[in-house]
Amino acid sequence: MKAYNNFFEEIECEAIKTANINLQKQDAYNTKVTYTNSVRTLYGEFDYENSLNLKKLDDKKYYIDWNYNAVYPNYDAGYSVKINTDEAKRGSLIDRNGILLAGSGYIASVGLVSGWMNSDTKEQDIKKVSELLGISAETINKKMSASYVKSDTFVELDTISKQELQLLSNLREIEGIKINDVESRVYPLGEKAAHITGYVQKANSDDLKENKKYDENTLIGRTGLELAYNERLRGENGYEVLLIDENGNTKSTVLKTEKIDGENIKLTIDANIQSTVYDIYSEDNSATVVMYPGTGEIIALVSTPSYDPNKFVIGMTTQEWNDLNNNPNNPMYTRFLKRYAPGSSFKPVIGAIALETGTINSYDEYEKSGTSWQKDSSWGSYYITTLKEYDEPATLLNALIYSDNIFFAKTALKIGAEKLEKELRELGFEKDLEIDLEAKNSQISNDGKFTSEIQLADSGYGQGQILLNPIHYAAIYGIFANNGNMVKPYIEMAQDTETTFIKEHAFSKQVTDVIKNALIQTIENPEGTAHSAKIEGLKLAGKTGTAETKSTKEEIAKELGWFNAFIADENSDKQYVVISMVEDVENKGGSQYVVNKVKKIFENI
Repeated sequence: MKAYNNFFEEIECEAIKTANINLQKQDAYNTKVTYTNSVRTLYGEFDYENSLNLKKLDDKKYYIDWNYNAVYPNYDAGYSVKINTDEAKRGSLIDRNGILLAGSGYIASVGLVSGWMNSDTKEQDIKKVSELLGISAETINKKMSASYVKSDTFVELDTISKQELQLLSNLREIEGIKINDVESRVYPLGEKAAHITGYVQKANSDDLKENKKYDENTLIGRTGLELAYNERLRGENGYEVLLIDENGNTKSTVLKTEKIDGENIKLTIDANIQSTVYDIYSEDNSATVVMYPGTGEIIALVSTPSYDPNKFVIGMTTQEWNDLNNNPNNPMYTRFLKRYAPGSSFKPVIGAIALETGTINSYDEYEKSGTSWQKDSSWGSYYITTLKEYDEPATLLNALIYSDNIFFAKTALKIGAEKLEKELRELGFEKDLEIDLEAKNSQISNDGKFTSEIQLADSGYGQGQILLNPIHYAAIYGIFANNGNMVKPYIEMAQDTETTFIKEHAFSKQVTDVIKNALIQTIENPEGTAHSAKIEGLKLAGKTGTAETKSTKEEIAKELGWFNAFIADENSDKQYVVISMVEDVENKGGSQYVVNKVKKIFENI
């Protein structure tokens, strides 16, 4: 019985089903039983036919006449099971044009060959290697003096990304250095796409406990799309389950399955645009989304600062990990998946809802309120302020051009809490965005509703407790570029061409034309808050925004700067919408800092 248990434990048996049982009486004391076992194991399924003998003893009861063949045909004493694994190749992530974002490539294995070293400068050369690789000279000398090392032995010291061109160049200048190519998971764009791709690591002890199919070489997606698509990218290993004797000779093949390599997944991302946008924001704490408003294809997703995912595959020193983990700018924080107060960039949304619901029309004119206003004395000492007075009538067009907080606070109150909540929910607020990255949903407020007049009024110009996820925000602004239709953003290249809507006909074409024309004037009009974004020969529409953020009354408010823009020419071959947010712009010129960044995007893509 022990052999029986050992066999089925070794093949990681999960279930057995016995069928086709047939009894053949041999004589008065012996009956042959034939049967078929269908076995499901961790490594696959197999069927086999077997037989055993039932012997009737003096007590007239039948007993199994046990022998090793009862375990498995041709099984014998001392036999065991051997599992051979044929590792599936992990699939790749590629951009819309076939450029590799994550996949198989090569890293540099750096080491020393003692016979190649100059004995006169050996000590200095080891010191140079130590400084370049961040490995102590003591450790290098210990490796070089190991008993197995001969004059022609390559002693590996470290592995580094082949993207580190200057480091590799400096190493090659040292006598004795040898650099070999080693196959590895690589991320050619490095930090520029890290927050999209994420990274993999080899399975750890917890992974091995959780999934018995994993081994120490199995790559596991930890973040980003490497995590989201992990099972599809990983594929299925092939297995050969062998029955072997005590000398290691194969007696039979119990089970064999062919490996299935992981999928290659094509993304909507354009690697060149991704790189361009990253370079523009590399020194900022920012989140930027570039999307096709007509289809929902996400062209670029940039979060800065960033990190090099290659380091997680190759390995990093304790100092490198501490520097990354303790960086106050949080390079591991994926900003485009979070949510933020939109400030004045939210005003076009309020304006469109007001027009669509018939709350106002485009020619309605509010009474001027200067730069400070409250509804009535019930608000106590609370006033809504705006930065600039203007001579033109307080209409929707002028309120957008001059970014009039008071106009939109009044408009939000006029729409009303219940109606505004309903309209925002229909635009996807408080709902999962349902993309393959774990994006926070945009919120109306902390509890999903407007609880006071002041909160409602503040929400009208993007303060209050309104928070927007940048990817969702791209879909909202896409309405103004897409004749009123709100498409669902996606990042995996679709197999079909059918567009999925968050809300088809979210606003009428008449309403979107009014808002789009106002946003064009926000750039074209010399008085417009985004006039500096004007590019000759390119018709842009857009809106700036500055939002104050602070956790407590005592904390000094910090500013988020926004500029959201899109191509307003339907005949342009670059139908992009760009949503961009930069943190801590209070000493950089506010939202104008972001305007200049977004302008560079449109000038370079």
